[in-house]
Amino acid sequence: MFYTDNKLQYPVRVETPNPLFARALQQAIGGIEGEVRVAMQYFFQACGARGNNKFRDLLMNTAAEELGHIEMLATAVALNLEGAPLSMQEEAAGDPINGAVLGGMNLKNLLSAGLSAMPVDSDGVPFDMSHIYASGNIAADMTANVTAESTGRTLAVRLYNMTNDPGMKDMLAYLIARDTMHQNQFMAALEELGGAEGNFPIPNSFPQDMETQEFSYAYLGFQADGSEPAQGRWSKGTSMDGKGEFTTRVFKPLGDEPNLGKAKPKSGAQSQQI
Repeated sequence: MFYTDNKLQYPVRVETPNPLFARALQQAIGGIEGEVRVAMQYFFQACGARGNNKFRDLLMNTAAEELGHIEMLATAVALNLEGAPLSMQEEAAGDPINGAVLGGMNLKNLLSAGLSAMPVDSDGVPFDMSHIYASGNIAADMTANVTAESTGRTLAVRLYNMTNDPGMKDMLAYLIARDTMHQNQFMAALEELGGAEGNFPIPNSFPQDMETQEFSYAYLGFQADGSEPAQGRWSKGTSMDGKGEFTTRVFKPLGDEPNLGKAKPKSGAQSQQI
């Protein structure tokens, strides 16, 4: 069950409306790095979470928080669209960088939503849930969540650097801070689950003696000239899960050239293929 008290999670104010920045903010709502994505990701992870219920609680609480972030950003979009003079749009669009990247106000916000936010990205493309990762594996999900929060914080920082509006900077500074916490809380959850050695390789429930262990910790090189790939922490020493030793191997084909045989009659193939 969800509750609302009709108040914003954090103050949202816009001193100088800017429709182009409203378009940019749409990426933080409906972009693949945005709040709709993480809210739904954590929600569905929580709905499918098995085991200790404190991890479900962590995910559901964070999903609820992200819904509040959507409300904040939607309010910011509307305030940036409301009353912005046409001359401001023309001025921003005239800037070579803004003009190339933004190309003007997203007319969907006007024509389809009456100067309101929409569940779309900065190009007006609806978020289609294809970037929702809820695997049913708690360690895999927590790892995916660190990535989601990392890309979300990167986007928020970019938006912060795009605006000079004090109110928008204040709101984004709050969202950046929450992304900091969320990265850390999901890494903490992984640590509580056992860290790298306790969780990796994911799923840790599959016996490693059933995998082709010759390749479990081999860094494979595919350079055309047969030389070794550039070395790094991933090419030698103890593996991150503590269960093997990294090696480097110049890879050569182990299989034969594929031959699928003749095409079936009435399959629509050319006669030369049958």
